[in-house]
Amino acid sequence: GPAHLFRLAGKCFNFVESTYKYEFCPFHNVTQHEQTFRWNAYSGILGIWHEWEIDNNTFVGMWMREGDSCETKSRQTKVHLVCGKSNKLAYVSEPTTCVYSLTFETPLVCHPHSLLVYPTLTEALQRKWDEAEQLLYDELITDQGYKRNLKEIFEEAGLLKTAEENEVEKQSKKITPEFETVEKCSKEYKQLSEEIKKLRVLLGQHGIAYKGNSGE
Repeated sequence: GPAHLFRLAGKCFNFVESTYKYEFCPFHNVTQHEQTFRWNAYSGILGIWHEWEIDNNTFVGMWMREGDSCETKSRQTKVHLVCGKSNKLAYVSEPTTCVYSLTFETPLVCHPHSLLVYPTLTEALQRKWDEAEQLLYDELITDQGYKRNLKEIFEEAGLLKTAEENEVEKQSKKITPEFETVEKCSKEYKQLSEEIKKLRVLLGQHGIAYKGNSGE
């Protein structure tokens, strides 16, 4: 993508709305943390840096995909890049269930040419684009063929994930065990044990009897 946006890498930007705190870390991930004292307050990943959103041959946003599971799918977030006086997360919404929309303001995208795709490509890929333009001009390919050529160029440049890459990611996610290491399993077990202790105390405070079993 645009080299001048790389200075955002390694930084994170927060936005608080109602009882939720959202954190956007460009080229890394988007997370959501429920600001409440509930014992099961939600804290999780809404998406991991995946690919660019390109419209009219211009970078218009970043797609953060493969977040925490949500029913039968994974949470995902589209981050819209808009011109602003400072770097800040300005707005968050959830247009459809588990698909989030973030608006990120930054002076880095205010120049009219700051988000053009063509200048970010290698000379070889720029030549391919020039050839596609010529073919379209000579009416040797249709608009649809031209768009398909550009999509292939964007995929070759690594700006978009190919269908094969997306499939590999899905398959690897299916076969990855829940706990990759004994250490991680032990850590999760410890956290759950602590949670059970807290719940026992809570039940005791409300005079509710707790009966465990041998498989607890």
